[in-house]
Amino acid sequence: MVIVRPITAGDWRPYRELRLKALRESQDAFASTYELESAREDDEWEARIAAVASSKSAQAFFAVKRNEICGLVWCKASDVEADVVEIFQMWVAPDARGFGVGRALLERALSWARGYGAQRVRLGVTVADSPAMRLYKASGFQPVGIPELLREGSVLMSQAMELNLGSYRESNIHGL
Repeated sequence: MVIVRPITAGDWRPYRELRLKALRESQDAFASTYELESAREDDEWEARIAAVASSKSAQAFFAVKRNEICGLVWCKASDVEADVVEIFQMWVAPDARGFGVGRALLERALSWARGYGAQRVRLGVTVADSPAMRLYKASGFQPVGIPELLREGSVLMSQAMELNLGSYRESNIHGL
């Protein structure tokens, strides 16, 4: 069984550990890098998590399976478009993949976005035939715009995808 729970201000150490693990294990999935993030001081990590834990316009979640934190997703209201929530930092530990952890994280993020009042949810995903891309497509996300470089110096491309929450049904994700 997978439990998805909000990250609290006291969770900055497990968040840091999981985020750095994600950046090491899945380098091609994120615009940021392990080298950049690992250089942050503890007080930066602590402040980042304290800010999201107390925010009304953002929320981060951990997935927990067998009392082990095994996944992460971050939701944030767009600074530019009032009806959009952005999802980022989504990641599932390799040993937890294939057990519905990604679906559970995505569903919790979409639920938070609906509760926030968003009409659309946007995310970026590396262009590839990957479990992440398949999950987003199966959940109703559609490509928007043209792919862009994942990050400077990379040959990988990232595709923005968007879901209209008005046409989204939970059955989309549970049917996977």
